[in-house]
Amino acid sequence: MSRREFITLLGGATAWPIAARAQQPERMRRIGVLAPTAPDDAEAQTRFAALRQGLQRFGWIEGRNLQIDARWGAGDAGAIGSAATELAALAPDVIVASGSAVAAIYCRQPEPCRSYS
Repeated sequence: MSRREFITLLGGATAWPIAARAQQPERMRRIGVLAPTAPDDAEAQTRFAALRQGLQRFGWIEGRNLQIDARWGAGDAGAIGSAATELAALAPDVIVASGSAVAAIYCRQPEPCRSYS
């Protein structure tokens, strides 16, 4: 093996791990949205659209690198509790809860809860 062949082989072996890492797909992030309203509520849809637009401005595109799971309570505390349990079971990276009553119900779940105002 000549010196030139050896250097070419060594250079290729060094670059291979970098190329392999660069080809890995971006991890899909998951956001859970817990809302006290019905899914067809106009104000809730406006807020949901604003959330999507805000995320898109920072490069988070639903279906490409982001999945949004929404659960709706339709004004019923029991339904909100069930929706919170279902959402927690999906293990999202973050949960956005609309309203203090919804946040209080979600915080009763077994997982730790942090509230930001």
